[in-house]
Amino acid sequence: MRIEDEVKLDYADVLLRPKRSTLTSRKDVTLEREFSFYHSPKKWKGIPIMTANMATSGTFSMARTLAPYKLITMFHKYYTIEDYTEFFKDFHDPDYIGYTIGIREEDIIQLQKMNEAGLMKHFSFICLDVPNGYIQRFLEVIREIRASYPEHIIIAGNVVTNEMTEEIILAWADIVKIGIGPGSACTTRKMTGVGYPQLSAVIECADAAHGITNKNGACGLIIADGGQQYPSCVAKAFCGGADFNMFGCMFSGFDESGGELVEKNGKKYKEYYGSSSNRALIENYGKKDAHRASEWRHVLMPYKGSIHDFIQDVFGSLRSTGTYIGAAKLKQFPKCATFIRVNRQLTTYLESFETDK
Repeated sequence: MRIEDEVKLDYADVLLRPKRSTLTSRKDVTLEREFSFYHSPKKWKGIPIMTANMATSGTFSMARTLAPYKLITMFHKYYTIEDYTEFFKDFHDPDYIGYTIGIREEDIIQLQKMNEAGLMKHFSFICLDVPNGYIQRFLEVIREIRASYPEHIIIAGNVVTNEMTEEIILAWADIVKIGIGPGSACTTRKMTGVGYPQLSAVIECADAAHGITNKNGACGLIIADGGQQYPSCVAKAFCGGADFNMFGCMFSGFDESGGELVEKNGKKYKEYYGSSSNRALIENYGKKDAHRASEWRHVLMPYKGSIHDFIQDVFGSLRSTGTYIGAAKLKQFPKCATFIRVNRQLTTYLESFETDK
């Protein structure tokens, strides 16, 4: 047993210090980025924000809405081949969707069937998603998928430490998903005691990934996955070095989100739950295995209507952050950012007060 006593930070532990800027308007801040990848020969251009691959956010209706904004929808694991066949009759934006699998044998077989049906050509991204990216089987599956799909951009996670980030990239993934337990409905930290403050995880893993560069100058990349409660958290993740931002909670509760719309005490709500919740396990697998514990809550989220206004709010917030710190491009956020540690007790109190009101 050992104890690390270095201070680690979540998004709520910091603010961004404003700086003198030559920017004259939020319009001067460019959010679109272009990426090359360490392994995949593809290039990608868009706004590097994506939905979590959850049943309530990684939906077909979300993809149809987000693709014109050049945002990525990472589909949940529960769509069938028949579902995808129907979807691709009128959807033709491979750069803005990703196919999600786990590392079970049935997941690999399903991916093969998707390919045999000619459906994988419609995806730019393949996401290998497990709650614990530290097991040896995970690295073996990454190598297996890369051998079969050398052109695809492979996302793999989740981990929270620099050495594992490096190992996953060297195991042939292009992007590493960072985060264990920060999600608003995730109970991994409460159930297992395992986790890592999300902003520090992003900063440390981004540094590790960006230090691995190929002969063409492309480096490993990371996704900040989870823990973003407000648009400001998205900005802080980018300032911490995240290349992409993934979240589920803020993409849930809308018309385009999954989950049933329910009415309670005269108010409308939509369901929000993760892949490891009892609801998801029973609904999609027919049971919860005896060796598993649920590590997600099933909650009702206030119904938010259409997602279009929210997207504009996120874009506007990021552009506003850029003007405050003097960053004309999203790529410049880490270079221009100075974080200030704040009194967490005061921050928690103010957030609680806001919620109560």
